[in-house]
Amino acid sequence: MGKKKYWEKLEIHHTVFWISAGLIIFFVAFTLINPEYMRHVFDAVQGAITRKAGWFYILSVNIFLVIAVYLLFSRYGHIRLGGENAHPEFSYLGWLSMLFSAGMGIGILFYSVAEPVIHYNNPPWGEGGSVKSANLAMGTTFFHWGIHAWGLYALMALGLAYFSFNHKMPLTIRSAFYPLLGNHIHGWMGNVIDILAAVSTLFGLATSLGLGAKQVNAGLNYLTGLPQTNNIQVILIAIITSMALASVVLGLDKGIRRLSQANMIFALILLIFVLLAGPTIYIFDSMVQNIGTYIDLLPKLSMWTDTYNRDGSWQDGWTIFLLGMVDCVVTFCRYLYSTNLLRQNYT
Repeated sequence: MGKKKYWEKLEIHHTVFWISAGLIIFFVAFTLINPEYMRHVFDAVQGAITRKAGWFYILSVNIFLVIAVYLLFSRYGHIRLGGENAHPEFSYLGWLSMLFSAGMGIGILFYSVAEPVIHYNNPPWGEGGSVKSANLAMGTTFFHWGIHAWGLYALMALGLAYFSFNHKMPLTIRSAFYPLLGNHIHGWMGNVIDILAAVSTLFGLATSLGLGAKQVNAGLNYLTGLPQTNNIQVILIAIITSMALASVVLGLDKGIRRLSQANMIFALILLIFVLLAGPTIYIFDSMVQNIGTYIDLLPKLSMWTDTYNRDGSWQDGWTIFLLGMVDCVVTFCRYLYSTNLLRQNYT
């Protein structure tokens, strides 16, 4: 037998890989050919989802958070991932760095500034440009990046980790459906689940990556005068994607962990600089008050669907959009999923 070619060495699930790749290539190519038409299509689909299923998103996220808290404090919270004798592969600092870098990434740097400013001028309710809207803006921002988002991360991550490390199943979305579907996850039902996961993962990443590229482009424009154009942003996306791909190829230890820890170090340096250079006392005063505002508004924002002022402009464009972007597939699980998509055999 002759030497195997490179693509013959890849252990891929041909059904999942090729159908996912075909759908992704089709959507990308058709969007590039008909950008205006696809913009209207995407706007219509997003509008229909937010109008018809906005209540479902809000309710689901609350249910997921309750389940995550229950699992934490119930007897199930004592189950060790990987088995009784398992030990963490990385330190708490390493895991914390990877969770924050993959879970929040560039989004929190962009929205931590942009979101309060936007909400201050255009609050979810009340008059903009006032002291009340400033307080509400910070509480709303904390809500979008607070425990509800992390509840989604935790529940998905626990599902994947439990079935993979405790039951030795493939580290893919289909494995989490084993209690419902049984061995059917190894058939067409599992293929459909993983295809949907792969496609939604790409769209979720594309959204966050596009926002990040715009942020980087705007920063370079301010510092160096580099123009803000689509071509520049495509180049930035290519550079960022190459760095992310390199980290994935190098593996969780040499790639993602080290990149995440470097990211946390730079974030800490930025935090210290802002505290020292900015109005330090004002920052600490506002931090304490904003946490209180978040706790005070948490019950209301958790169940708020904008029912009695339903023009769809604020809630659909912010809370439901952000929850939908997080709910596509948990970002940290995207990293794990991407490293295993080409390796796992579904037998």
